[in-house]
Amino acid sequence: MSDKEMKINLNANKDEESANAEQSAEAQAVATETAKADAEMAKLTADLEELRQTLLRRQADFDNYRKRVEKERFEDSKRATARVIEGLIPVIDGFEHALAAHRESEYDNYRKGFELIYKQLLENLTKLGVERIDPAGKSFDPHLHQAVDRSETKDHADGAILQVFQPGYMFHGRVLRPAMVRVAVHPNPASKEAAN
Repeated sequence: MSDKEMKINLNANKDEESANAEQSAEAQAVATETAKADAEMAKLTADLEELRQTLLRRQADFDNYRKRVEKERFEDSKRATARVIEGLIPVIDGFEHALAAHRESEYDNYRKGFELIYKQLLENLTKLGVERIDPAGKSFDPHLHQAVDRSETKDHADGAILQVFQPGYMFHGRVLRPAMVRVAVHPNPASKEAAN
């Protein structure tokens, strides 16, 4: 080979090495750019997932808040209604006393009017959720009844309610007024001996 050919081959090799070096540098730059883009994409994906989780937590918190507020409003409404009903219980008692007092024939027209008003009042209270506690013939329950008198007897079961002085009222499971009752109590021989 001649010197000239060798120079051409050397130049060609140099050009080829230079081109390979440029391609290698370009490939490294592309790889670096790709790695940076992948890292950026991973970071953005993680940020997006974090934002989604935060949004889900906030939505759950808001739903819980909304439910709690609705429940509190319902409870406030029940308490207010219970206060109104407690104020109406003496009115019901007054109606019952008035209806029981005048049995004479001259009061029949007034009595019919009072009975209609009384019935309408009780129906409306029942629609609101009021239950009347009328324990006649049942056993004494201190959660529902208030014993204002007791009668020693063996004719009835111990703790049986003999007489209802005043009916009680409940509103959504809560006692507004306990029924006032007379309770049967079996005589205790020890108490009679102590009294003598």
